[in-house]
Amino acid sequence: MKRPIQVLLLVLSGLGLLQASLFTDVFLRYVKPGMRPLLIASGVVLLVLGLAEARAAYRSTRTHEAHPPPHVAWLLFLPALSLLFHAPPALGAYTAARESPSVVEPQDARDEDFNPLPATSPLPITLRDFTNRVQQDRTRAIKGRTVLMTGFLTPAGEGDRWYLTRLLISCCAADVQSVKVRVYGVTAPKADTWVSVTGAWHPRGTLGTRSAEVALDVRTVKKVERPSNSYMDVLPLG
Repeated sequence: MKRPIQVLLLVLSGLGLLQASLFTDVFLRYVKPGMRPLLIASGVVLLVLGLAEARAAYRSTRTHEAHPPPHVAWLLFLPALSLLFHAPPALGAYTAARESPSVVEPQDARDEDFNPLPATSPLPITLRDFTNRVQQDRTRAIKGRTVLMTGFLTPAGEGDRWYLTRLLISCCAADVQSVKVRVYGVTAPKADTWVSVTGAWHPRGTLGTRSAEVALDVRTVKKVERPSNSYMDVLPLG
């Protein structure tokens, strides 16, 4: 690769990383919040290397004739430019529809494994906690409780069937897993719509065992804004 191409790629890549991690929250579409310092450091290093290479290239062109780079080399600019001007969106319904829901880890379901649920109604709860309560809590404390959960819509086959969904990552978007709650009783909004729903467990299977369906009879649906960090299964704000 010709030196001018190397310079531009280094500089644009560095600026793209800094744009995504230092000046915006775009990086949260791809990695966990804890990766931010490393991304900023990487962006600074790339930018410094690019400027150093530019200085060396300038000196070199004074004694050597420059040659144009091959046309295919310009394609390498697309990833760097996309970070600056049109960053790829966060993963959503398309990915979730092709991901199997994360499996609840089996455990000895003793009563003391689960803390008593607060009397709040509706009860704010994460999708993963709801799944655990439905399939592992032998006290059946979730039975009859009105819960409040937030996630995005993933279609569940034909018709109006859909899932309330969250995508979770361990490090980056490449290791994503999905958590899904089947929804009954409400017409499906548009795919990828973020919603806050209230409802109660849909009675199918034996509550407190793996036979229980992780599903909700929904009573209300309210559209909400996508959170800045959409890869965390956190409690809804209300």
